Amino acid sequence: MEVGRVTAPEHLTCTVVLVDDRTARVLVSGDLVHGNGDVLRDAISDLLAEHRPAHLHLDFTDLSLCDSTGLSVLLGARRAADAVGAALHLEHRPAWLDRVLRRTGTFHHLVPDQVEDRRTG
Repeated sequence: MEVGRVTAPEHLTCTVVLVDDRTARVLVSGDLVHGNGDVLRDAISDLLAEHRPAHLHLDFTDLSLCDSTGLSVLLGARRAADAVGAALHLEHRPAWLDRVLRRTGTFHHLVPDQVEDRRTG
């Protein structure tokens, strides 16, 4: 059940879907950059406060860009999920996002449950 959709003027859409009582998914589409990071940050914060899912899935199928602000939002999502005991899952990550996470030393912090099996050279 879709519970909300927020679109930022800088081309970011976050669609929140409650999959079941324990699972929520945020579909992130567009550019996660300076000027709109608060859209995803607020969607995650509201979702965790209102629904307390055990599993929070961020779906990046349609993510086109992530700058340092976006990376900061993802690190904040990890902290927020940990604070309420929710497992954070970054799904359908483009290869370029995995490269950014590796180069910044944040891959294993943000994706601890994933085995690196992609070729992202």
